[in-house]
Amino acid sequence: MVEQGEQMDFSPSRPARRLLIVAALVTGLAAAPLAAPSAAAAGAPDGIWQTDGYASIIAIGNGKATAYETTGVSCTPATVYTWSGDRFAAPGQQGFTVEARRDRASMRLEGSPGERRMRRLDKLPVRCTQPGASGPLAVFDQFWAAYEENYPFFAAKGIDWKAVRAQYRPKVTRDMSDDALFAVLTAMIAPLGDAHTAVRTPAGRTFGGSRPGTTIPDQALEQQIRPYIEQTALGGRKLTSYANDLIGYTTLPGGIGYLRVIAFFGYDERENYAAQRAALDQAMDQIFATEPRKLILDLRINGGGSDQLALDLAGRLTDRPFFAYAKRARNDPADPTSWTRPQAIHVQPARHRRTFTGPLVLLTGGSQLSAGETFTQAVMNRKPAPYRIGQNTQGVFSDVLVRHLPNGWQAVLPNEEFRTRSWTTYDGTGIPPHLRVPVFTPTELAAPRDSAFAAALRHLR
Repeated sequence: MVEQGEQMDFSPSRPARRLLIVAALVTGLAAAPLAAPSAAAAGAPDGIWQTDGYASIIAIGNGKATAYETTGVSCTPATVYTWSGDRFAAPGQQGFTVEARRDRASMRLEGSPGERRMRRLDKLPVRCTQPGASGPLAVFDQFWAAYEENYPFFAAKGIDWKAVRAQYRPKVTRDMSDDALFAVLTAMIAPLGDAHTAVRTPAGRTFGGSRPGTTIPDQALEQQIRPYIEQTALGGRKLTSYANDLIGYTTLPGGIGYLRVIAFFGYDERENYAAQRAALDQAMDQIFATEPRKLILDLRINGGGSDQLALDLAGRLTDRPFFAYAKRARNDPADPTSWTRPQAIHVQPARHRRTFTGPLVLLTGGSQLSAGETFTQAVMNRKPAPYRIGQNTQGVFSDVLVRHLPNGWQAVLPNEEFRTRSWTTYDGTGIPPHLRVPVFTPTELAAPRDSAFAAALRHLR
């Protein structure tokens, strides 16, 4: 465990919904080139593997991998993956590989930088082999336990989660309606103000949190803001669209490029990292062929997605590697101060691709979250460092855990934190700008004016 303030060795030599709230739907797509499979019958190591952090057990055998979600009161078989020749895959899920050495192993998920370390178990816990409890009380208990054992930020947010249980559990009855139960669960997590917390039902009903005073991006917001930017900031100039309209670009007078990225996923209809990366590369090759001398990168609306795609974009903005951030996960259900060992993540320059290494301004705001924020945290270490203009980002960085509840609902929550080289965390507060100006406020929209964009032009000229 690393205590706050302890310095780690993060030198680069060490091993290193379409738009909208993509982060809450994507737990991660591959961090690095997929690891070579170990020699086993299914092309990967058979056995029962317990993750460090992430409250999961992976049972591998006969070409299948079954993921179990665990709490102190439950063990839920959630997803069965099939070995596809180079990774385990399942429809609608992120693929992964496992590499083992004796009783330890590592898992790499597509799109999530770093690895999840695992240790071998002799057998599945008994709880995993028996039917779990059902009914509203079982749903409540499993939901509460998932947060109690994995959520990292109760103390930072001033929430006594045990008191929350004492307040709400007496409201749960065996015959209560789904609407009433949904209201209880959402009331429990709403005070967290966390955009990586949610309750979802198979019918599509969803409650998601957000930091007070911010707007979570959705299609309606994007349909309002893009024309506003084109008319107000760009003076009627239309953006050229790339990657399923999730990336827009134009060149301004004076050799200034304006690049707008509203998500780090959804660039290709094929939901795998290789296809997404290829679409991103194609877009950036065309954009940087214009050879901008200076660049404004607008992330004020960005629903997140894949942290690795964010790092890939960062790699197009440098010609040398640099430290991005360190990430770690809660690692003891009974001890919120216990963490997995931090993993240092680095930005690697894109080799044999067009890059931009000149002056850079980032436009930031509260509708920028998850991978949109991990990108910003990463490029803060770029040289020359970007200048940030706007408002604080949303303040959610972690991959999300999706937990399946006994009634078929899903609980969504974070379990990681991201740290800078100096051990600062921006979880909760978001990353602040160097220059604070209004971002898409009613006054700005009514004027109409775009103060952040105007300030970026002044800074670069």
